[in-house]
Amino acid sequence: MEAEQLKAFIERVESQNERIAEETEVRKEIFAEAKAFGYCVKTMRRIIQLRQRQADERAEADAIEALYREALGL
Repeated sequence: MEAEQLKAFIERVESQNERIAEETEVRKEIFAEAKAFGYCVKTMRRIIQLRQRQADERAEADAIEALYREALGL
């Protein structure tokens, strides 16, 4: 039935939302632990973002950032 299928989709999404919430909580705990050891969480987040990009994407972003810094005298 369509109602049963719809309910199954809704329950799957709800289950996924619960897993995401749990994973988010675990990440918060990891960052809190790193902060307690004196690491800069803001910089860690930036490094994680950089590691997720491809090398050519990072190079392009770095070049643009360098251009903007130069234009602003930084």
